[in-house]
Amino acid sequence: MASVSFTHALPPTLRPSPRPVKVGFITLGCDKNTVDSERYLAELADRGAEFTDDLAVAEIIVINTCGFIDAAKKESLDAIIQAGEMKVTGACQAVVAVGCMVQRHKGELAEALPEVDLFLGSSEMDRLLPELQARGFIDDQPVVHPGVRLFTGEVPHIRYLKVSEGCDHGCAFCAIPLMRGKHRSFALDEVIRDAQLLQAQGAREVNLVAQDLAHYGRDRRDGFTLPELLEALVRETDIPWLRMLYLYSSGITPRLLEVMAREPRILPYLDMPMQHASDSVLTRMRRPERQRTIRDRVQRVREVVPDLAIRTTCIVGFPGETDDDFAQLMSFLEEIQFERVGAFTYSPQEGTRAADMADDVPESVKRERLERLMELQRQVTAERYERFLGRTARTMLDRVVDGEAQGRTVWQADDVDGIAYIHGADALAPGTIVDAVIEGIEDDVDFRATLLRVVDSNERRAVPRARSLPVMSTTIGSFGR
Repeated sequence: MASVSFTHALPPTLRPSPRPVKVGFITLGCDKNTVDSERYLAELADRGAEFTDDLAVAEIIVINTCGFIDAAKKESLDAIIQAGEMKVTGACQAVVAVGCMVQRHKGELAEALPEVDLFLGSSEMDRLLPELQARGFIDDQPVVHPGVRLFTGEVPHIRYLKVSEGCDHGCAFCAIPLMRGKHRSFALDEVIRDAQLLQAQGAREVNLVAQDLAHYGRDRRDGFTLPELLEALVRETDIPWLRMLYLYSSGITPRLLEVMAREPRILPYLDMPMQHASDSVLTRMRRPERQRTIRDRVQRVREVVPDLAIRTTCIVGFPGETDDDFAQLMSFLEEIQFERVGAFTYSPQEGTRAADMADDVPESVKRERLERLMELQRQVTAERYERFLGRTARTMLDRVVDGEAQGRTVWQADDVDGIAYIHGADALAPGTIVDAVIEGIEDDVDFRATLLRVVDSNERRAVPRARSLPVMSTTIGSFGR
């Protein structure tokens, strides 16, 4: 078993605060934001702060915002306003807004939301501790290591591992490079050490996340790319499930497929966004793929990796999208038969190339196309899942609700791909991996299954308490800073 080393003695200067300040977090947007929030909370905890999930008693409320599309911005604004109201109705003394939306619109937000005490964009998070210290909210204690993460969710055996920051693709509709900067990979030993920490904290499934996983390591030129990272995670950790989320089809190489096919702990699952299937729309979007290359890559990965599940993402209503363009997208989805599809309507984002294009598809048409696409995909998913009926599926138990065990097969990512109801598994601990026989499909996206055997029990082990780790060859921009 891979081992994890901890620093067992903390410097004497790290004295506990006589009255820990209570900090609440609201994390919005993608799983990469979840990773960031865990790091920010750990830094605050190293200065004597104490997490609370009850915003009514939080003295500091931190909102980690998302600025990807208009709906995400509205959700972030609503959360900030809600936190500001806690200054009147709760114990809140300071509201801190951070993250992607703040990075893009800090000046406007500061003018419109005077109830917010501190705005910090994604590139300014090194100022979080000094700013709160200057306001007297936290103690003056040194941070031992910025990589420690504190989990605050409900399912501790499912965690996320961010392997890089930023993006170089320059898609016309996307503001992520403006918010997160150019792509930069984290050093291999940093990523492995972070994974080992997650394992020590009880992780049974680790989801690798980035703007494009396939670009991992290319900027570092040290010979370690995504296949080498996957092999290192298999070699240096005992995490049973490793899942890849979000990588472009253009970056799927024969070497990557060989590693996926060879290593059973790397799940047969890809989150591979295509955004559209009309070549004219893909060209205007400045996407690196075209319909033919997407089709060829899907065919190749399905040939090499048996029973692979592919999730993709689509945008409808992009500037210039005609009825014929949308018809091509629908036809392609019906032809390719992706297991799952997420979709959203286009909204122009300031500073992007697409923002200079005429937003010429009416909102009513965008919504109608979105509804048609999702109805088609609902049927496709149900048809794809029928091939699993009567088969045995490797499944992880996530929770027991009202006496019924709920989990996910290897083909279902957490929170987005439905669940599996497992009859006969209600006495097992969350995180247990089982084989279950799939007997039915419910609501087109969920499985009904019966426990066949326990494969890997998640017995309560003596896990070292999460402590600060010594720094190992940190790099500029490590972990998103």
